[in-house]
Amino acid sequence: MDRIASTITSATTGDLFAVVADLATYPDWLDLVRRVDPTDPADDARPAWFVTLRAQVGPLARSKRLRMVRTTYVPDREVRFERSEIDGKRHSSWTLDAHVVEAAAGSEVTMRLRYDGSFWSGILEAILGSQIDTAIPKLRAHVEA
Repeated sequence: MDRIASTITSATTGDLFAVVADLATYPDWLDLVRRVDPTDPADDARPAWFVTLRAQVGPLARSKRLRMVRTTYVPDREVRFERSEIDGKRHSSWTLDAHVVEAAAGSEVTMRLRYDGSFWSGILEAILGSQIDTAIPKLRAHVEA
């Protein structure tokens, strides 16, 4: 899976970047992300979070907990989060990139989510696409408030 979404907002690049660079804000504007908790700093020298994802199709629901580490950070411009578990097992990769640039009336963000596992096969991938579509206006409202 490889999804790209972008939006333009009236927020400054700094304000927009502050939101997309902080995983703790994601439950406020992306329904897929149910919970974000910081990890123990002793686990890794890089900032890391436990992210709980949840998707539902009718009465069926599926949840996944990921340990995400910030691997790239260029203030007000670029951030990357990558799955980095510390349990010694092999896991599917998850990568989230966000790039923020100035726009005529404020700023623009382009986000890319890549995943190489089977969690989002078939209909769940369609639900993810739908949740991304609804997240875009929620993100704009969140940063423009």
